[in-house]
Amino acid sequence: MFYQFYELNHAALAPFRAAADMMRLAYANPLNPLSHTVFGRTLTASLEVFERTTRRYGKPEFGLHQTQIEGKTVSVHEKIVWKKPFCNLIHFERSLPAGHSADPRILIVAPMSGHYATLLRGTVEALLPGADVYITDWIDARMVPMTEGTFDLEDYIDYVIEMLHHLGPDTHVVAVCQPSVPVLAAAAVMEAAGDRLAPSSMTLMGGPIDTRINPTAVNQLAKDKPLEWFADNVVMNVPWPQPGFMRPVYPGFLQLSGFMSMNLDRHMIAHKDFFVHLVKNDGEPAEKHRDFYDEYLAVMDLTAEFYLQTVDQVFIKHALPKGELMHRGERVDPSAIRNIALLTVEGENDDISGVGQTHAAQTICTNIPDHMRMHYLQPDVGHYGVFNGSRFRREIAPRILAFTREHARTGRSVVKRVIKGGKSA
Repeated sequence: MFYQFYELNHAALAPFRAAADMMRLAYANPLNPLSHTVFGRTLTASLEVFERTTRRYGKPEFGLHQTQIEGKTVSVHEKIVWKKPFCNLIHFERSLPAGHSADPRILIVAPMSGHYATLLRGTVEALLPGADVYITDWIDARMVPMTEGTFDLEDYIDYVIEMLHHLGPDTHVVAVCQPSVPVLAAAAVMEAAGDRLAPSSMTLMGGPIDTRINPTAVNQLAKDKPLEWFADNVVMNVPWPQPGFMRPVYPGFLQLSGFMSMNLDRHMIAHKDFFVHLVKNDGEPAEKHRDFYDEYLAVMDLTAEFYLQTVDQVFIKHALPKGELMHRGERVDPSAIRNIALLTVEGENDDISGVGQTHAAQTICTNIPDHMRMHYLQPDVGHYGVFNGSRFRREIAPRILAFTREHARTGRSVVKRVIKGGKSA
């Protein structure tokens, strides 16, 4: 009943949240003399912090309406080009300048780990000037009726394969964090079947390929608890009146609580600073805080079967690196990958996927030629910095774009293997 109590608590606070928002608007109105006093700003700040910490954050928008190509600003339009009950495939369609040569077609597989695909807004934005970008927009499981069936790790692999088939030959796939495992598995399944629509290159970023290497707190929790513990303690049924009523899920608010508890002091300091900035009427830092937490606090539910199978296969049994992962009754064999170039990217300070866990893909994919491999370790970034932020835009995104161009099926050439911080060997 925990999920039901959570919903009841949210509903019970709704009148207080509405009253707080109304009072905040009244005291923040410049026509109100108190809005120009420390008392007025302190009261307004207190009301806003209360409202923001008790609201449910809806799915954000990508909001990417333009990009720069060849020094010109061009418009960008979001278009759903493929859909299934648990995922939409979004194409960021650019209005290309006349005579512009074809850019690499990149499928970004966003993580299904509690946050929406919009968490990768910065990833998409950094790649748009040099690539034709598509992204998986996973659907909140609480919004999918029970009549649509189940969705597990094997279905995830099938979805990736179907999307690659839809996009056609010479597509490059980029997996951010959690999907590194199903994307590598999909590539192995396609190569083993001689599928001509297998991706030209595969970029795995901050992913848990082998969590036995340099385990983090997240990995340790899965190791210390049996699978039954997760089924009994974190799987709940979606409450009425949501469309997914009675669907067993891993609620997004539980995942968010876990993420925040890992750096609770940092989040508390951030909210204290937000309050101080509001009182001082310091608008820019306060707006940055709103933008970040509007995204960070927007979470979605995962289907129970996908969550439990992922915990079991990826974090407890380490099935992929051991060669024991199964897909539709067949063993997934990473050594079957021979024609897909592989780029692995890690962050030096990653506290979610430890250093070496993603690089493990280079070890288990034994038959990829050396000239089709590259590994990059970005110094001074954590998990988020692997796919977002200034260092991603400056250091990582250009490497991804260069790698996809080097390994397009229309003309491959040798590329150096970057080991760390721009050092190559």
